Amino acid sequence: MLFCFPSISHISQPSCQPVRQVDLDETSLVISRQTDLNETFSVLPRMSYPQPFVDKPQRTDVLLMSPWLAPIMWEGTFNRDILNAQYRQKNFVVGVATFAVKKYVRFIEGFLGSANKFFLSGHRVNFYLFTDQPEKVPSMKLAPEKKLFTITVQSYSRWQDISMNRMDIISNHIRTHWRYEVDYLYSMDIDVQMFEHIGVEIIDTLVGTISSWQYTKPRDSNSYERRPESRAAIPSGEGDFYYAASFYGGSVSEVYKLTTACFKGVTEDRANGIEAKWHEESHLNKYLLYHKPTRLLSPEYYWDEELPRPQIIRVKRLSSVRKDLKEVRS
Repeated sequence: MLFCFPSISHISQPSCQPVRQVDLDETSLVISRQTDLNETFSVLPRMSYPQPFVDKPQRTDVLLMSPWLAPIMWEGTFNRDILNAQYRQKNFVVGVATFAVKKYVRFIEGFLGSANKFFLSGHRVNFYLFTDQPEKVPSMKLAPEKKLFTITVQSYSRWQDISMNRMDIISNHIRTHWRYEVDYLYSMDIDVQMFEHIGVEIIDTLVGTISSWQYTKPRDSNSYERRPESRAAIPSGEGDFYYAASFYGGSVSEVYKLTTACFKGVTEDRANGIEAKWHEESHLNKYLLYHKPTRLLSPEYYWDEELPRPQIIRVKRLSSVRKDLKEVRS
């Protein structure tokens, strides 16, 4: 059964997906919970792979589990064939929200080209591209399971405002459209390229990416917002990891809660004449400190090109594009 929504003026094609609806009301989730005891069990295909041993950890040079038991994804710690076999049975759809405003339209082709090749290969993905220049979106042939939706948004005079309003735009589109279209949603910067496969190991309820700039720093040296007057403030002596706003996501309902809460903090700061140290990233870090991610992506999943790669970074899956920040933000 298909449930088709009429064409929306700012989306390049109508949204037509199998019926899926995410209930964004947390209280209703509690009272409507019901377990289907007649659900059919899924059976994995027969596979050949190395046997795991409890006394032979796959990595001993990095932290594999957070103190709250969230796995940290590193190269060499998972078997992608097993994961793909499990997740193909779920038949999920993943949405990716990305923004190409003003001069950032120059990064669209590189992002989409690398994402088409390396991001969730073989799984259904909807790319939602927000831009103020839809006429500059290149015509690209994507894999059959991947779709591109172009959505027109206004520009802002300051890049900081573009950055901080992303949370509001994502939250609004979850409420009006994406809750019916996708199962998981990720926000990614447009000025990145992928160099290795990023697969279903990223799928979980609430996912944060550990910053490549600050993954070895003590918490009091991290770039948290410390001013108590900001809604993004993290008190001295608190903090887990520093998370990059360049790549985060999770289930649609959890990303809705995250983006709604973060933009509320941005709005309250504006009303008080405050701008958090690292804009929406500061609010993201505050949220993830008190709403722990269920899965963490290691710095492999967002490595900054300006940094030398240490031995623990065995692969560079996704990296920022080298650019003149001052020029591209002007």
